[in-house]
Amino acid sequence: MVEQGTHKPLAGGSNPPSATNLDPLVEIAAAVGRGASALQVPDDARLVLAVSGGPDSMALLHGAARLLETDAVAWQLTVAHLDHALRPDSPDDARFVADASAALGLFCEVRRTDVAALAREEGRSIEEAGRDARYRFLAEVTGADGWIATGHTADDAAETVLLNLMRGSGTAGLRGIPARRGRIVRLLLGERREWLRSALDAAGIVYRLDPSNEDAAYLRNRVRGELLPLMEALRPGAVGRIVQFAALAAADDDLLDDVAAAELERRRTADGELDWRDPPSAALGGRVLRLAIGAPAPSAERIEALLEAAAGPRGGLSIELGGGRSASIRERRIRIE
Repeated sequence: MVEQGTHKPLAGGSNPPSATNLDPLVEIAAAVGRGASALQVPDDARLVLAVSGGPDSMALLHGAARLLETDAVAWQLTVAHLDHALRPDSPDDARFVADASAALGLFCEVRRTDVAALAREEGRSIEEAGRDARYRFLAEVTGADGWIATGHTADDAAETVLLNLMRGSGTAGLRGIPARRGRIVRLLLGERREWLRSALDAAGIVYRLDPSNEDAAYLRNRVRGELLPLMEALRPGAVGRIVQFAALAAADDDLLDDVAAAELERRRTADGELDWRDPPSAALGGRVLRLAIGAPAPSAERIEALLEAAAGPRGGLSIELGGGRSASIRERRIRIE
């Protein structure tokens, strides 16, 4: 069963809308507007709203619709919902989002994908397969010149930083969730999840609660339900400080990428090889190689193996980089193929 319209309070949430005299829907719309302005989303953009039916995405939906209704923007809004087929009642979520969209006068594109089967076929986790399937779907709905808006919040960003930290990530992982990546924008990334839920409740807006978000088998759920509340109890405002840390890490990561890009150009030869006769530091060298190889980035272990091979005395070596790519080393020159 999926609950609707009620929630358990989360530790560390912002003050509820009832603490002010403003209409809670006006406040939600203002939050969406602030995010759009900060991320330079054009007032006449063709904007696809990724809506699962959960509270965060329903806040995005109603906030964006309110801005359009009051002529604050002239967005061409479309709603998109991907049914991951992970629960027997997941079609109910799709109908809920479609009905909510229709009530606001918005078209809703719905698609169903067997994410569990996709994960098995690709040898990936359900979370990874679902995320990629979702963004592929959103890109198809959006087209070349549209924008995609998601309902990620500050809590999501903090959770991502902590998860990446536990995985041993470098500075790239400590960036958390970027507010904007190309034409994908997170308009509510500056807002707390609890504040949005309180505002929805005060406005009488119904949403769906996915029971899988309470499943302790998923590490993210334990970070969300146990670790973050504990951190907020120990240090009120911890979520905001983690988000601030992520912004500082992102700035440092951008600077290091600029340094690595300059080093890559300096080492690239006329025939496209990398001159490694005077190796850089391991930290800079790894970043240079990741830039040269491109996405998806090889594992840290493969980068380390390539660094060791390139700096070693032997030549004629080849390192598999994954994704059908490899690097060959000859006379301390690296060719990526």
